[in-house]
Amino acid sequence: MNSEAIEKFLETGKRLEKTVSIHFKTRKTIKGVFIGGKDYADMKKKNFWRIVPDTRLGEWNESSDIAVSRIFNGAEFTRLSE
Repeated sequence: MNSEAIEKFLETGKRLEKTVSIHFKTRKTIKGVFIGGKDYADMKKKNFWRIVPDTRLGEWNESSDIAVSRIFNGAEFTRLSE
C-alpha cells in the first residue's frame, strides 16, 4: 500500500492510536496500533510506520516508550482493517 492510502485509512476513522489488523504480502497478519511520534511526518513520507503489536500494548500503555514499537514498510501491507 502507498502512504496516502494508509494515511487515509488512519485519518478517516480516527484510527491512529487504535488497534487495527495489518495484512502483509509475505507474513502473517498482526494486530497493532499505529503510533504518531516525533518522527511520524518524516517516516510517513517514506512509507514507514511505527506500530506497537497487540502483544506489547500493556507495556506501551504503561510507559509510552517508543522502543516498544516496531517499524514496518507500508509497501508490504496488502490491506488494513478494524
